[in-house]
Amino acid sequence: MTYTATVLPVMIASPGDVLEHRQAIRDVLQDWNYVNSLHTNVVLMPVAWETHASPELGTKAQELINERILKDCDLLVAVFWTRLGTPTSESLSGSVEEIQHHLDAGKPVMVYFSTAPVAPEALDSEQFRLLREFKAWCHDKGLTKDFANPHEFQQMFARELQIALRSNPYLSAIVEGARNLPGAGKPTVVQDEDPEDDLHLSQEAQELLLEAVADKHGTILKSRTFGGQSIQTNGRIFGDSGDRRSEARWEYALDQLVSLGLAIERGFKGEVFEVAEPGFQLAERLRG
Repeated sequence: MTYTATVLPVMIASPGDVLEHRQAIRDVLQDWNYVNSLHTNVVLMPVAWETHASPELGTKAQELINERILKDCDLLVAVFWTRLGTPTSESLSGSVEEIQHHLDAGKPVMVYFSTAPVAPEALDSEQFRLLREFKAWCHDKGLTKDFANPHEFQQMFARELQIALRSNPYLSAIVEGARNLPGAGKPTVVQDEDPEDDLHLSQEAQELLLEAVADKHGTILKSRTFGGQSIQTNGRIFGDSGDRRSEARWEYALDQLVSLGLAIERGFKGEVFEVAEPGFQLAERLRG
């Protein structure tokens, strides 16, 4: 299945002491894509110098990053812990320069600071001093967030990314524009000559559909508790509650069924779905 989508590049900025958090940002963006890209027609692409730059002499490294990578990004996410980073010719560090350039371009920046403890002997006192000064500068510019550990950061960023995409004028305009693209919201199903074609559903979507048609009422329930999110039908719960990646796969499976008209949402809270007639027909073909 193919569909028209807008790619929204997200720049990841940070010094080298928060590598785990950089990966957490990528994981959150990917989870968002699993769940939302099909019905929003938006794909969030993580961008960073280590993945999007190539070696090149003749121009300063930070200038290359600014001109070849940063300028095309729509959102910048920055994370700091004990270091500010390596100084550049224009700023206190490469990450700070990227933030300043992004702000000057009128684009949104989300900045987070870790409050996790650190061994005194591992602390660079000058870097930590500069970091405190930069944090004060950020507070004068707007709102930042503190977090205590990587798990809290991942949960916090996942929640606040949704808020930013919905509430920030720059980002919400991109998301709204994606909904109005020619062909947007109209998935193109790639058909073979084989009448048993499975519409290119993911394995999870096929499994969910087959279980749902076995349910007496053909009903799929989606609910959220403090322990995580639950998708269930015919007495079976799909995914590992509390494991966000597992939850996202099954959310994506349900989104596929709905977007292709194989299941219909009932009610107003996105919690109850019923298999539609095309879903029953496809299930019969899948069972062969």
